[in-house]
Amino acid sequence: MKERFKRTLWIILCILCAFVYAQEADSAGHEISHGRRPVETQTKPEALLQWRGEGSPPGGQGALAVEEALLLLRPLQPNRNRNARFDRTAGLVGTTIYYAKEVFYLLFMNGPSQDKYLKAQGGEPKLSKPLSKAIKLLEGAANEGETDAIFLLAEMNFFGNYTHPRNYKEAFRRYQELASLNGNNSAQYMVGFMFATGVGGAVERDQAKALLYHTFAAMSGNTKSQMTAAYRHHTAVGTPRNCNEAAFWYKEVADKAIAYSRTGPPGGVALQRDAYRIADENGGVYGEGASVVSSGFYANRAGPSSDSHAALDDVLEYLDLLSRKGDPKATFSLGRLHYEGSRTMKRNLRTARLYFTIVARKYWAKDGSILTEDNGIGRIAAKAAGYMGRMFLRGEGTEQSFEKALTWFNRGIKNGDSLCQYEMGVMYLHGLGVKKDANTAADYFKVAADQDFPSAQVNLGKLFLDQGDVQTATRFFELAARHNHIEAFYHLAEMSNNGVGRERSCGVATVYYKLVAEKVETIHSAFDEANHAFDEGDMETALVAYMMAAEQGYEYAQANVAYMLDEYKSVLSLDALIPWKSRRPSILRNAVLALIYWTRSAKQSNIDSMVKMGDYYLGGYGVDADMERAATCYQTAADSLQSAQALWNLGWIHENGLGVDQDFHLAKRFYDQALETNQESYFPVKLSLAKLRIRSFWNTITNGKANSIQPEP
Repeated sequence: MKERFKRTLWIILCILCAFVYAQEADSAGHEISHGRRPVETQTKPEALLQWRGEGSPPGGQGALAVEEALLLLRPLQPNRNRNARFDRTAGLVGTTIYYAKEVFYLLFMNGPSQDKYLKAQGGEPKLSKPLSKAIKLLEGAANEGETDAIFLLAEMNFFGNYTHPRNYKEAFRRYQELASLNGNNSAQYMVGFMFATGVGGAVERDQAKALLYHTFAAMSGNTKSQMTAAYRHHTAVGTPRNCNEAAFWYKEVADKAIAYSRTGPPGGVALQRDAYRIADENGGVYGEGASVVSSGFYANRAGPSSDSHAALDDVLEYLDLLSRKGDPKATFSLGRLHYEGSRTMKRNLRTARLYFTIVARKYWAKDGSILTEDNGIGRIAAKAAGYMGRMFLRGEGTEQSFEKALTWFNRGIKNGDSLCQYEMGVMYLHGLGVKKDANTAADYFKVAADQDFPSAQVNLGKLFLDQGDVQTATRFFELAARHNHIEAFYHLAEMSNNGVGRERSCGVATVYYKLVAEKVETIHSAFDEANHAFDEGDMETALVAYMMAAEQGYEYAQANVAYMLDEYKSVLSLDALIPWKSRRPSILRNAVLALIYWTRSAKQSNIDSMVKMGDYYLGGYGVDADMERAATCYQTAADSLQSAQALWNLGWIHENGLGVDQDFHLAKRFYDQALETNQESYFPVKLSLAKLRIRSFWNTITNGKANSIQPEP
């Protein structure tokens, strides 16, 4: 019996080894396209030179040395992070395999990393021969003043490209050298970023110098520095608040963003949003049920980053089941999901067109004749026709054909579909397959706008603006702005900034320009790179990428950086008792920086971040303990009536007289409000109230100084 058990155990271990090996092999190719740089420097080293903006002219020994070094660096690939997470698929089998691999990794493959071992031995990581040779070539060229070599060395030391170990101090030295040598705006941006954050202990934080370097880079056209300079002037980081400066720099980026969004096929580029709060994946900063995002009013309204959206495979499987049973709504939903895509699912245009076709064929025959008089199917088919026509108009997943687009739009218009009406207006406005006619386009836009279609409202607003009817144009822009339409934000920003149809408002213009700039992440941020690194367990790369976006003013990134740096997630941490839990890297242990980003996130209306600020002031994390400031933070968060945690904290500090007068009656009110805000807080609130009543009773019979609980009128 024992021998049979041993054989079974060995078979299981062998299977797990095979799974782990397959996971490593599968990720090897993936790592090639997802290196440690937000551009393709791992597979295309020459792209790194294009990224920096100013290339040196060919020729000379230094340039030849750089080319030779690049040839040596090309084959080098980054190693998969040891702490990379395994992908978990839906279903019982997938979940079982996922946890089996995790257990196997923790038990048999979780030894100390090479970096830690070398550090303990007082040694340095050993470089491979090709890498060592490339470094020597680049250092020789850098000593001769070759800017390409200096930039490559700086990038390799900062981002760890081509398996090179990170060395932030050396990276800072190289970036500063290049910035001083020829005013390279990419180097200036990096120097400004390192002065702002002090990342890796390379340099002491100096916000004045950070703004100086960012300003120089922004004046040279560096989009990232323009975003950073705008945010700093907007929120008074390292400089007094200056609305005009903020509006100027945000407009610079917004102009680039709107120009980018208008490129591509008719209708512009399909903008993909990658920014999200990583804490929301776990129910928020304080966990499921305790954070604002997952409690109270939001408890049954899952956000785009919640668990309900994370299990997309289950949703697709359910919709597919309904679709196979002939449900046209489920079939259309599958098509739209594949067409629009998401952070966790890439767009699949061919599959989307297949589903839309299935829906359309339930209502129309190939010759366009109607197969059924069912109005419900007709409405769904009209929506599918809108997407079919849009794909032919834009050439998405199929060859571009204005004629076929026109056919599908006409079918959908007969059933009153707003997308078809809008797209038909676009065709007439620009003369795509039809005679150009602005009046006919306006008629189609008007019908779609009346159905609250935002793109139609924007185009109608633009037509009215061209005719000088500013009041009507503004009304349509404001209607579209309710749907977060980028063009609506841009036109409202321009009108507010230039005082068109209204008194000039720098503050309003700045807010709108900021919204426009942040909607086009592609031109200045690397959220996709950061998200991938975080999912792979490469926390250092993820932290740096999020930090860059955070410095540009993204609230999501600020919350992410603070969350990653936060070491105070639990009062009773069990990490020390878990054998495979190693101490966090030094770059992730910075309470001062965590508080800075909690503060910046809170200023952008993140309630949980405001509560976290109070926790840091209360506990003296990264700052001297300040009970009054803690109470102020809790009170500010509690005023929103959305955070039960903030209300409970207010009750606790009033009960104990920390930063406020001890008041048991007021403490009871806050505890009661916490329960009213979030019913899930029933148990902790009732325990707190029981303890509070005992203390209040004792205070009464002993004539204590605190205000005891009074009977309610």
